[in-house]
Amino acid sequence: MAANTSAKSSKYVYAIVNAPGEAAYEFPGIGGAAVYSIASGKVAAVVSDVSEDRIRPERRHLATQQAVLKGLLSQADAMLPMAFGIIANGSKAVQRILSRNHEACCSQLQRVAGMVEMGLRVSWSVPNIFEYFVNIHPDLKIARDHLLGARGNPSQEDKIELGRLFDHLLNEDREAYTEKVEDILRSYCQEIKRNKCRQESEVMNLACLIRRDRQDQFENGVFEAARLFDNNYIFDYNGPWAPHNFVELDLKL
Repeated sequence: MAANTSAKSSKYVYAIVNAPGEAAYEFPGIGGAAVYSIASGKVAAVVSDVSEDRIRPERRHLATQQAVLKGLLSQADAMLPMAFGIIANGSKAVQRILSRNHEACCSQLQRVAGMVEMGLRVSWSVPNIFEYFVNIHPDLKIARDHLLGARGNPSQEDKIELGRLFDHLLNEDREAYTEKVEDILRSYCQEIKRNKCRQESEVMNLACLIRRDRQDQFENGVFEAARLFDNNYIFDYNGPWAPHNFVELDLKL
């Protein structure tokens, strides 16, 4: 175990990795604490000591967690990143968790070995998304003109109905464009997962699990997909990240 750590103090858990033994890391953890691993069998938890029972999701703490995971990503062939705020009550508690979940952890680590996660977000780059859809969807234009023109003062129910048509077309286009992009990226990815669009202007938000040595090929795949779209769309890809979206682990505490 690393110096200046206490077996009895609470442990903030960053990730689970393969473990030939216990190790200390050069990068600092939350509050500047030393980062080290606690092993049990073939797996280990990467932790740092904390005095609190709960860590607030403040920007500095979130940034530190991401920095630790980034550091681990450069050193570990496989890792299972934990959600923010996981704290165990001492070293023995960490070892119990690892022991109870040993088989599941080994299986998941094997699944993501040699992999990283890349993100791809595609958005409409237009001043007004509704007006853009009016211009490209004749049915929506007819409905809009009918409500605002012929009736002059549309009712709340009329506005709701127009909104429903817009939402339907929005989701229909999202699905069609996402399938088009996925068809190209499948050649470069082990797995692709769809995350929920957070903004109305977003077309898709994809998490892609790829081999570490195929990042250049993935980038080429993004460019290939982008060529299918005009200047009304923005492609923003990012990473590599720890495989957050591909860890399927329900820990038994």
